[in-house]
Amino acid sequence: MTRCIAFQGELGAYSHQACHDTYPDMEAIPCRTFEDAIATVRSGKADLAMLPVENSTFGRVADIHHLLPESGLHIISEAFVRVHINLLALPGVKLDQITHAMSHTVLLGQCRDFLAENDIHRVTGADTAGSARHIAELQDPTQAALASELAGELYGLEVLAHHIEDQGNNTTRFLVMSPETDYSRRGDHGMITSFVFQVRNIPAALYKAMGGFATNGINMTKLESYMVNGSFTATQFYADIDGHPEDPAVQRALEELEFFTSRMEILGVYPADFQRG
Repeated sequence: MTRCIAFQGELGAYSHQACHDTYPDMEAIPCRTFEDAIATVRSGKADLAMLPVENSTFGRVADIHHLLPESGLHIISEAFVRVHINLLALPGVKLDQITHAMSHTVLLGQCRDFLAENDIHRVTGADTAGSARHIAELQDPTQAALASELAGELYGLEVLAHHIEDQGNNTTRFLVMSPETDYSRRGDHGMITSFVFQVRNIPAALYKAMGGFATNGINMTKLESYMVNGSFTATQFYADIDGHPEDPAVQRALEELEFFTSRMEILGVYPADFQRG
């Protein structure tokens, strides 16, 4: 029986690319929203979910940190996908025929130099894969899409120009979510522990909570805050640290953290991706 992985977006989206690159033998299931992707896994229709959490150019993905603690799923892996943007058009079309290019507004903004050089006007689409599908259906040789090569393959478009993005390091980090936990030590680049916590309403609580990681020599690679249920007084933090909860130093740091928090929940323990750098 074929295993399945759910993602948010249409076939050919960069989230689909992440599924394709990381789990080439799994069937990718497109979902309308992040919540739908999570629900698809919880219902048993998919084995895993591939969720984007942050982009090197645009920061964290909106709302995703709110969804992770309530998802009922656990992080078992991470994946990094280099966002290569390509100009896609109908078969046989030449670059000098293109007058307009459609894509998500973010991608359009990342290809300003190329579009200006070739006098191509920008057209805002709902998303990247949807824009590729629309161009394929439109059958207008003057119209193109900015999307992944995978989208071109799926919708019968040809790549007129490869990797036209202005910045050469645009990368999206994804988390792979599973209904089951996996705390086994694996991988060749160390382990990552991700967790959320709320500090107690006492002076210098966050400072004191972080002290345990400093005194135990634990590297915290990410710490982000966000409001809970629209409250200005209840702030939740998302954190990534190097190490495994069973490491003595990590164990001591987490025990000290719990003393200053009203809630602490481990979201996942997983191998660091080799592209983490």
